[in-house]
Amino acid sequence: MKLLRYGPSGQERPGLLDSDGVIRDLSGVIGDIGPDTITPEGLAKLAALDASSLPPVGETGRIGTPLTGIGKFIAVGLNYSDHAIESGMAIPKEPILFTKATSCIVGPNDPIVLPADATKADWEVELGFVIGKPARYVNEADALDYVAGYVLINDVSERQFQLERGSQWDKGKGCDTFGPIGPYLVTKDEIPDPQVLGAWLDVDGKRMQTGNTNTMIFGVANLVAYISRFITLLPGDVVTTGTPPGVGFGMKPPVYLKGGEVITLGIDGLGEQRQEVRAFTDGFWETYPA
Repeated sequence: MKLLRYGPSGQERPGLLDSDGVIRDLSGVIGDIGPDTITPEGLAKLAALDASSLPPVGETGRIGTPLTGIGKFIAVGLNYSDHAIESGMAIPKEPILFTKATSCIVGPNDPIVLPADATKADWEVELGFVIGKPARYVNEADALDYVAGYVLINDVSERQFQLERGSQWDKGKGCDTFGPIGPYLVTKDEIPDPQVLGAWLDVDGKRMQTGNTNTMIFGVANLVAYISRFITLLPGDVVTTGTPPGVGFGMKPPVYLKGGEVITLGIDGLGEQRQEVRAFTDGFWETYPA
């Protein structure tokens, strides 16, 4: 299944994309798509529906994040060896973990707004996975049983904040609008192997990133098992798994977002995103939806 939410920020309705590419309204079946909806039991109930019996949605307008109630937004750094090399950093022996603030999460086509002091804003196309049941001390062989599905993520980053202002990456990763997720939550039955997915990202129509999840250092199953040894993962938690090469930081000379650019990105089977990048302006956040 491809689950989604559509409508103005804070007023999203749940939907399902059927096999013919028609968005169907789920609001008569569930109130929203959240942690209780994406458990194995919740997804089984949705899978049993006759999608053709659900009302078709005409003009959807804005597409929101595919689920609400995300408790944790965990990220993995330098998880592609060629990205580590282009960044001038050592290939990690264990997963590098950091967090993105849940307040940075926006819809897949919402604008990216640069912080007031941003000088080195960057892009990162990433595969994300969503947890469907509590995971703690999980064995790698069973790890994918804990995954509800997969999402496309742009791990937007401000490199000066991330790397030049102390030892913690979080403040360069969690700025408002730095976490576009969606358009869909694609259930794991549609992605039998998350380690064979092509990924790409363009800036103003120019291809910047081309990669495949088969070059990840630590795959999804390994990450679920590893993270669950340190942090209990709960339904609705999102983990974003790192980016292939082609980020602005790794170019010679580096290329950073200034405002006015259009970013498009996609991963096989997970849909596409499109974001307009906006420079900071005074008063913007007074009207931007929380």
